[in-house]
Amino acid sequence: MIHVFTYHNDHYVYDTGSGSLHACDERTAKYLSGEPIELTDEELKDVLCLKEAGLLGAPETSARPIKSHEVKALCLHICHDCNLRCKYCFADEGAYHAAREMMPFSVAKAAIDFLLRESGKRKVLEVDFFGGEPLMNLPVIKQTVYYAKEEAAKRGKRFLFTTTTNALLLDDETIKFFNEEMENVVLSLDGRKEVNDAVRKTVNGKGSFDAVIEKIKKFVRARGDKHYYVRGTFTAKNLDFSKDVLFLADQGFDSLSVEPVVTDIPDLEIKKEHLPQIAKEYEVLCDEYIKREEEGKGFNFFHFNVDLEGGPCLEKRVSACGAGNEYFSVVPNGDIYPCHQFAGEEKWKMGNVFEGKLDPEIRAQFAQSCLFTRKKCGDCFAKFICSGGCNANNYHFNGDINEPYEMTCAMMKKRIECAMRVLAMRKIKEI
Repeated sequence: MIHVFTYHNDHYVYDTGSGSLHACDERTAKYLSGEPIELTDEELKDVLCLKEAGLLGAPETSARPIKSHEVKALCLHICHDCNLRCKYCFADEGAYHAAREMMPFSVAKAAIDFLLRESGKRKVLEVDFFGGEPLMNLPVIKQTVYYAKEEAAKRGKRFLFTTTTNALLLDDETIKFFNEEMENVVLSLDGRKEVNDAVRKTVNGKGSFDAVIEKIKKFVRARGDKHYYVRGTFTAKNLDFSKDVLFLADQGFDSLSVEPVVTDIPDLEIKKEHLPQIAKEYEVLCDEYIKREEEGKGFNFFHFNVDLEGGPCLEKRVSACGAGNEYFSVVPNGDIYPCHQFAGEEKWKMGNVFEGKLDPEIRAQFAQSCLFTRKKCGDCFAKFICSGGCNANNYHFNGDINEPYEMTCAMMKKRIECAMRVLAMRKIKEI
């Protein structure tokens, strides 16, 4: 399959079979799009050369999904409570539609034991500390990290830890701990003060921007070359979200992700009529992204990172998300769910860490799910990059983990075209 698209006045062809991207002229773009254009001998020769080299119209992969029963990662809901009341929070402002509670160390310990026991031959395991707001239960995070490292060492394994935080409780001691122990840290901030404070409010109803901005700056300065992301969310209230991305970059944050909200709250929900504006906004951001990179002031925007020449192998790409099969979330009482976005939904409860067993039917459902079970993905150019979307979003909007959510699809495809534009402009600069 080939995908032809135009960015401004430039034309590109992406070949899904070979994973190659080509720039072309308008006539060739129309020809490859199926329009009745008669190419010159020279133009046709170029097309044929690409085809003969296996770079255009190449057969799509016959790779089969890689599915393992070895558990590789857990998301520990270390705290089902939060010191913010973000309006769009999918987790019911941290409570997950249940009692506000902290995970005791006994549960975290049992979760680590479960992961070590079920990880098989895997040497590298992952634990994400999630909430609510994880720093409200920092002592248990520390206990868990130290226990996990000690137990892993006995088995010739090691852990990579990640924490997501709103930064309200971030202090010097925590920054030091994070920089010593966390492989990655995700800090939540939506962008400009007025945008952030419209939805990210404290328990007393005040905006949170002023309370966290300097703490996040301090953390980033201390982080050095270790991984972090400042992560925001855009809603229908700030469809000009490129301004928020660039605002965050101007604060000195060079690793950013600003995601579309997933909600049905009327004044925040992203709707079909917003998609053209969102597409234009991604282009605005992409143009400035390329400009800043050329000026030596570049930054990393998560959604513009597409590696067509390397990246995950095709077997992993067609396997889709590992949730419910290799990756699980654990809530404060020890119950296990396919991922954090299914947490608290009784239908998807898979077991408990103290029992150490997983529901075989639910696990089989996720194990069988892959790119090829997402039928609507078959004729989509983005399928080997996107892998079929988020299981939870698919289920919550369409009632089926294998039914892609069309709003996410539309935005993903535009972001990928922008990412390809970034790659193309980098290649030109190399030449």
